[in-house]
Amino acid sequence: MLYYHPNTHFAHKRKSQMGTSTSSTLSLLSIILFLSLSWAASASDSINGAFLQCLSTHSQSSHPISAVLYTPDNSSYSSVLETYIRNLRFNTSTTPKPRLIITATHESHIQVAIICSKKHGLQMKIRSGGHDYEGVSYVSEVPFFILDMFNLRSISVDIEDETAWVQAGATLGEIYYRIAEKSKTHGFPAGVCPTVGAGGYFSGGGYGNMMRKYGLSVDNIVDAVLVDVNGRILNRKSMGEDLFWAITGGGGASYGVIVSYKIKLVKVPETVTVFRVARTLEQNATDIVYQWQQVADKVDDGLFIRLTMNVVNGSRSGEKTVRATFLSLFLGSLDTLLNIMDANLPELGLQTSDCTEMSWAESVLFWTNFTTGTPVEALLDRNPQVHTHLKRKSDYLKKPIPKAGLEGIWKKMIELQTPAMTFNPYGGKMAEISPSATPFPHRAGNLCKIQYATNWDEDGSEAAERYINLTRQLYSYMTPFVSKSPREAFLNYRDLDLGINHNGKNSYLEGRVYGIKYFKKNFDRLVYIKTKVDPGNFFRNEQSIPTLPY
Repeated sequence: MLYYHPNTHFAHKRKSQMGTSTSSTLSLLSIILFLSLSWAASASDSINGAFLQCLSTHSQSSHPISAVLYTPDNSSYSSVLETYIRNLRFNTSTTPKPRLIITATHESHIQVAIICSKKHGLQMKIRSGGHDYEGVSYVSEVPFFILDMFNLRSISVDIEDETAWVQAGATLGEIYYRIAEKSKTHGFPAGVCPTVGAGGYFSGGGYGNMMRKYGLSVDNIVDAVLVDVNGRILNRKSMGEDLFWAITGGGGASYGVIVSYKIKLVKVPETVTVFRVARTLEQNATDIVYQWQQVADKVDDGLFIRLTMNVVNGSRSGEKTVRATFLSLFLGSLDTLLNIMDANLPELGLQTSDCTEMSWAESVLFWTNFTTGTPVEALLDRNPQVHTHLKRKSDYLKKPIPKAGLEGIWKKMIELQTPAMTFNPYGGKMAEISPSATPFPHRAGNLCKIQYATNWDEDGSEAAERYINLTRQLYSYMTPFVSKSPREAFLNYRDLDLGINHNGKNSYLEGRVYGIKYFKKNFDRLVYIKTKVDPGNFFRNEQSIPTLPY
């Protein structure tokens, strides 16, 4: 027998109505989503179209900007974008891509880019060589375009005046080559990676293996050309000393577009001496590293001994050990170097056979792991020797780590396996320059700067997160041994773990978090100058200098 419940009909009816209602709601949501996506695409196309029209309208007929524009529908767009991506973490299908790329060949292209970016609200990212460790010069979470400086790469060397004008898109290798072309006894204190672009490198401080003798790159910059937020082309005199100070160590991309720097060349001997010697824990590495800490910042200021520690296979099958590699440049002869090493670091046991005499330009190739005898023309090659996924972090060491501490570090490194650490010694000229002379504040009182380095070949976000986490674990373990209040960091070793600026109403507070670590007491002056020259915060990125909040 069938029983009829009075509520059954209504229940079925209600279910039917709910199905109809749900279907209608989903249909409505689908329409709204479609319309919103269509509107977004239309708005995006509208912004792109208006932006391109603006560029065309303001372009100089003598230097048409159309010749240096690359949009996604251009066949060369991908190759132009990817050529200067130096960290493969940011070369994936999900990495945000620029609406267009402007490969400027003339100052007017920079001026037009600024004018139209301000008018249409498209964020500008400025890329010189693409070596920003976090991809800040070519990636953004908001709609953006890239102002690519690689075509602006002229270098004019004046040996009589001992100076050179260097455009932002020139690489360090090109600078060294052009100097060596004119003189065997001149050089410039900058980095040992030849493919790094000058614009970002110099504006963030710029250090290298002659810094104990001559200081940083910024300690040897005497003039600059910059395009400001109003499109004006300024030199040191017209921009004023405040702005010039800010762009020599405070990060140029917060203040304008650096077109070029005038650098002061330094004297180098015709023959320098280099060595690379490795020792494992079984070869007394702990004692050698401990002694290195006692002397590396105090020896002859013409001697720079970099210490790199990484995990390698041990002498027994299946075991791991730590290898300490001592890489050195000495601005002098082999015999003099051996005497200095015997007096200061006899534990290393340096031999004549470990050392090689060569020209200063050749020493750059040696430091970059080119085989001995490689022609100096290799400095002109813009393709990096290593092209991989990477994460970097930095620290400053104020006092030696005790042997027990070193042994704990070795244990942690063997546990983590992949991350390496490099200690770059300070002292010498670095200790003589005031921490407020440039925005770069890390001067006297530092034994060395530490770089944490992890490279990997695996693609994908899971692999990236795994290796980044390993780097963070080593960084965390080092906390008791390094600088405190603040835990200092180096701007050119960009690290977004230190904080990200969303450039909204909390911009100043967000900026202060990483700003104090990079710049210490100089942060306040950088903010003051930023507020004065770019009050609307046009020149901004994930770790730019913020404006004052009032």
